[in-house]
Amino acid sequence: MQNKLKKSSKDKIISGVCGGIAEYFGISSLAIRIIFFILPASLLVYVVLAYFLPFDELSL
Repeated sequence: MQNKLKKSSKDKIISGVCGGIAEYFGISSLAIRIIFFILPASLLVYVVLAYFLPFDELSL
């Protein structure tokens, strides 16, 4: 089965975007949060991902 990018229901602070990206790549969600904090256009990217990424099955 192929791993798909989606919001996390287990590892979330705001909407689960960083947790979902971390689960997809198999890395720490803290690292993803730091990257989103440092990059200048990250707020726009985060909002777009929060809107378009589907929820995982556990959050329904």
